[in-house]
Parts: sequence; structure tokens; C-alpha cells
Amino acid sequence: MASAVTPLSFAPSSSFNIYNYYGMSRVSLHIHSDQLQKGIISFSAHLQSKKCNTKLYMIPTGTIYGRFESRLSATAGSLDIDGTRQGNHVSPDVWGPKDYQRSVFDVSAKTLDNDLVIKLEELFEEVKTMVKMGDKNDALDLLEANYGAVKEQLDTGSRGIEEAAILDVVALGYMVIQDFKMVGSLLDMLNEVVNGLKDDEPLLDLVLIHMGSMYSTLGKSEKSILVYRRGLEIIERNYGSNSTFLVTPLLGMGKVLSSIGRATKAIEIYQRVITILESNKGAESEELVVPLFSLGNLLIKEGKAADAENHFTRILNLYMKQYGERDERVAMAMRALANVKCAKGEMEEAVQLCRNAIQVLKGSCTRLDDNKLEKMRIDLAELLHAVGRGNEGRVVLEECLLINERYRGKEHPSSVTNLINLATSYSRSKNYVESERLLRTSLQILSKSVGPDDQSLSFPMLHLAITLYNLKKHEEAEQLALKVLRIREKAFGKESVPVGEALDCLVSIQSRLEREDSVLLKRLKRVLRIQEKAFGPNSKEVIETLKKVVFYMDKLGKKDEKLPLQKRLSVLINIYKDTAQY
Repeated sequence: MASAVTPLSFAPSSSFNIYNYYGMSRVSLHIHSDQLQKGIISFSAHLQSKKCNTKLYMIPTGTIYGRFESRLSATAGSLDIDGTRQGNHVSPDVWGPKDYQRSVFDVSAKTLDNDLVIKLEELFEEVKTMVKMGDKNDALDLLEANYGAVKEQLDTGSRGIEEAAILDVVALGYMVIQDFKMVGSLLDMLNEVVNGLKDDEPLLDLVLIHMGSMYSTLGKSEKSILVYRRGLEIIERNYGSNSTFLVTPLLGMGKVLSSIGRATKAIEIYQRVITILESNKGAESEELVVPLFSLGNLLIKEGKAADAENHFTRILNLYMKQYGERDERVAMAMRALANVKCAKGEMEEAVQLCRNAIQVLKGSCTRLDDNKLEKMRIDLAELLHAVGRGNEGRVVLEECLLINERYRGKEHPSSVTNLINLATSYSRSKNYVESERLLRTSLQILSKSVGPDDQSLSFPMLHLAITLYNLKKHEEAEQLALKVLRIREKAFGKESVPVGEALDCLVSIQSRLEREDSVLLKRLKRVLRIQEKAFGPNSKEVIETLKKVVFYMDKLGKKDEKLPLQKRLSVLINIYKDTAQY
């Protein structure tokens, strides 16, 4: 006899956090991205190295940088540092040290051929410039030409450091274009080449560091760690265990270890980086910001917000001493510290820090619609909602909308974010009618700027579906959720997190409409697969979905299928209950 079915609450579980334009439901909006791309005629030259017959097809730009006077954005792993915030984590955004950027290769160190290195530097810079200007097709042509040339060399049996370096730069170029499938293929080729090279080859350490960064971005953590480790061994042998050249690969390895749950080892690595920089640059060096930030974020993730507070406070003090109390970087550091206060549950302190940061930033910005200032206002609004001061938060969000309309006009696509945030605020206060009005307005504005199947539309559309669900307009909500699902499957792939979010919302709506249980179970299983792949089989994200899957299996009498999932669910609930108590 089947056990009694306990009804579940199937309200849509899509995120209702107020967000800025750079982080909607884990995926960023990219309005007008296609419209920015314009084809231009590319004039290319065949540049030939003295010691390598491989041709480099490029437009010379002549930009060369030093090895370590740098921030970490020349390697592929830094491409995901975009100034967004997830949960209580903060990103460096504009307030990381400005002199912390290394180039692709170092022409001042011992190299195989400075001429080749300069050309590789120019090739990478040219690809970045083309992509930034919207000339993606020209960048692809350039990369394809260079890939074809080096492939010819490999086919003839040439597998030296020259070929490795060129493959490396071409792969970095494809990283900029975000053709990750091609990057994976190039890394396979590159791995074969470097495995046949001795550790004393010039440039090999830098190639390995780039590989580690790219593997990390592709989610191939173990391969990333292996190449990082080899690169570190080479650098330590050549420059010593306290060399600043170790900082970049150590930070990269720390990031990988943190992402796969090896927090203890990652913390050790970040602490080592801090020690290296303190001994070489001094305890008040601005270059300490990046490792302090990384370590602080990891400690927050591990539930050690009190320890993290020390590191973010140190960042704030470093900036205040170096730039004074009214500098933009000080404002960003205050906001980071506010996140820590939030993680500690000290919400009022977090609100005050955020207000102070806004005042500092207003003094350094020339326009009220400054991007960073708007993001900080949105952060403040979210904090005010979190402490139960929704009316104050809504005033801040209305200010954001009015400023945007004043500088850009009422029909400008950038106002969509402000409208959605206001709608979210009204939804929190159960004013779904006003939320519906704002969301329909946002869709109307956005529809004038993008095509009917553009992924940007799916975000306000999904929010509108949830709002209609709460207004008991279930039929229209279902149609919108189905459209969001189709758009996201096409834009992000059928196994992507945005698709999982849309499916979860659709199931909630269709359960209210009493659609066929077997269809709903099939969709929930798909949501579960997506979550397991994205967050891990034992992640907190899968718990609610497991509850729903077990519910429908019970309802459909699938006892044999239900029991192992029910046991797994019990284990996960106990794990996270213990974590919360700790």
C-alpha cells in the first residue's frame, strides 16, 4: 500500500533577489550584442620568425607589457572576473590594483626569440581589440589563419616550444571569443606538445600557467591543477620559492581548489601568496588586495565571516591610507565589507556601510548615472529589503529608474533592469498588480530593441510568468513559461542552468493547472540532472527538486524508484541542517 502523499508547496522557486544589469539569475543580459558587430576589411601580413617557420597572420599593434607589473587579467581565468556578486561573495570590479596585470609572455625574461614573442603579444592584443570593437568575424579569421599555419607545422612533426607558444596564444584568442569547444580541442593538442618538452624550455612556465587558467574556465579542474603544479615547479626552480612570479599561478590554483571544495588547501595557498607579496612588496602594498579578496571570499563561503572581515577591513585600510577617504576604491572596499557584515547577520551595519560607500562614490563620480553608483544603489536597496525596510528600498530603486530615464530617456533599454527590480520589490510586498504593470512595460521596451527570440526577453518574461501565477492567471503564465523555455534552450543549451530555472517555474505553474503528473515528473528529473551537473549531486540546490521528484514518484506509485532518492534526500537534509547549526 502506497504511503500517504504529503502535498508540497509548488510556488515557483526562481530567484527573487533584486539584481543589477550584470547578474540576472546567474546569467547576464547582453542586449544589442549582435547589433554591435560590424564587419570591416582586415589587412593581414605574413610575419615569419627567424627560428620558426610558422606564419603569424596579424595586424601589428606593437603593444608589449612587462612580466608581473600587473593584475590577473591577461590569462583566460580572469575573463570571468566581471565585477558581479553572487550570494555574499564580492568581486574586485574596478577596485583591484591597477598595476597587477601581466602580459601573455615576458620579452624581458630569457626567450626563444623576442621577435616571435612580440608578434604573439600583438596577435593576442589585436584579437582582444577586434572583439571589443565588435569585429568578431575578423578576429575569427585571424585566429583560423594562425591555427591553420601552426597545424601545418605540427603535421610535419615540429613540436617545439615555438608551436606550443603559438597554440597557446590562439587558444587564448578563442577564449576571448568564448568558443570553448575550440579551446578544448586546442588544449588537447597543446597538452601533447608540452608533455614532450623539457622543463628548461623558455616560456614553458607561462604556457603552462595559461593552460591551467583555460582548463579551469572549462571546468577541467584536475588537468588545471596538474599544469599549474608543473608551472610552479619550474618557476620555483628558476626564481626561488619566494618569487613574485609565483603569485599568478598560485592564485589560479587557489581558485581551482576552492571551486572543487578543497578549501583548506586553497586557504593555505592564498596565505602563501600574501606572505610572498608582504616580503617582496611590503605589508601595505596594493598588490595584496587580490589575494586578500580571494581569501576573504573563500572564508565567507566556508562560513567563517568573522575571519573574512579582517581581510576586507585590511583592504579598506590599505586604500584609505594610499588614496584618502574620498576615493572610488575606498567606496568599493566599503561595499565589500558591507557584504561581510551581511554574511555575519549584522544587517544594520551593512546598510550603513553601503550608504557611506554611496556618499564616497558620489564625490568621485561626475554623473549620477555612473554604472558603479547605480550598482551600489541596487545593493543598498536589496539590503534594505533584507532587513524589512522594503519601502526605503523601493525609494532607492525608484531613484535608480528616475536617474536612468533622466539621462537616457524613458524608452531606453537600460531602464528594463530598473523596472524589473521595482517589480521584484512590489512582488515582495505582495503588490502583484503593480509588479505585473512594470514587467509588461519592461517587456514592451525591450521588444523594440531585440528580436522576438532574444535571450534577454526571457528574464522579464519569466518574472512576469511568476507574477501571473501569484495573480492566479495560470493559463497565460504557462504560455509565457513555455516561451521562456524555448528561448533559453536555443540560447543557452538544453542542459543549462537558465533552462533548469525555466523548467522549475513551468512545473510549478502546471502543477496548479493539474497537468499530467508523469509529464511533470519527467520535467523535474530534467531539472535535477541540470542542477547535479551545475552544482554537484550533493549540493544544497538539489534538495527542493528532490523533494518534488519524491512527491511525484510517491503519487504515481513508483515505490522502487522513490526509496533511494528518499534516502538521499534525508542524508542531504541532515547534512545541511548540521551545517546550519554549526
